[in-house]
Amino acid sequence: MAKSTTQTALARLISDGEAAILADWVRTMSSDTRISAQEAQGQGKEFLHALGKALATGNGSDIRAPDFNAVRDILAGFSRSRALQGFSPSETAIFVFSLKQALFERVRATTGDTQQMADSVWTLSLLLDQLGLFTVETFQKTREELIERQREEIEELSTPVVKLWEGIVALPLIGTLDSARTQVVMQNLLESIVQTEAEIAIIDITGVPTVDTLTAQHLLKTVSAARLMGADCLISGIRPQIAQTIVQLGVELNVISKATLADALALALKRTGRSVEKMKKNGKPPEPAAEPRD
Repeated sequence: MAKSTTQTALARLISDGEAAILADWVRTMSSDTRISAQEAQGQGKEFLHALGKALATGNGSDIRAPDFNAVRDILAGFSRSRALQGFSPSETAIFVFSLKQALFERVRATTGDTQQMADSVWTLSLLLDQLGLFTVETFQKTREELIERQREEIEELSTPVVKLWEGIVALPLIGTLDSARTQVVMQNLLESIVQTEAEIAIIDITGVPTVDTLTAQHLLKTVSAARLMGADCLISGIRPQIAQTIVQLGVELNVISKATLADALALALKRTGRSVEKMKKNGKPPEPAAEPRD
């Protein structure tokens, strides 16, 4: 599409009056106290220069066109930075929308023809609306990526594998166990089994609120994966309500379970040829019972 007369006029308007437009724009943005006037000046100058160049060289006002690559890159970087700094979508979009007033004032001051003024204002409105929406879309995408990354980090932190004893590890689960989290749980457990050369892994589900068929299947997958790595599994923390639910669902766990983590640890110690004895007050183990005399 050929470059319109209006677009050519707007490019010249921005080029000739860049300093005055920028000054008016920075004053409009002054209500945003979270950034300094110097920062607004630098960001505004870079964007305004790129916008004027895109209008001068482009063949249309479609911001997706290659001529607007530099404009989009500036806005994308700006939006990502604002999203990471905790700004709101409105605080981010105002960067573009606040430019309208400065440009409209410039059009009114330099354009004598009424029709040309109307065409310029309309073209600017459409262009800045597109740029504002692009800013919000980029901001939202960055926030979603940030939330997803934080969710993954929280999942990893919420599924720690703890070494209880030599050859014994425990995996305390808290919250719902879905397919995505099962992969994290399984990976953490298998890596820990390899690193610690564990013989027994205790999966504690005290913090799991409910167990349905899908949750049971996820537990079985984790148990099977641990067995393939050479570690036997115990499940602890099955409360009466969960036990009833498992029975009603007809799920066969095919794994030894204990009511508490302490009971599971005691069994694991026994299986590995160890035992725990209560110390006397003097720090010595209790004397073995005397052999009965004949």
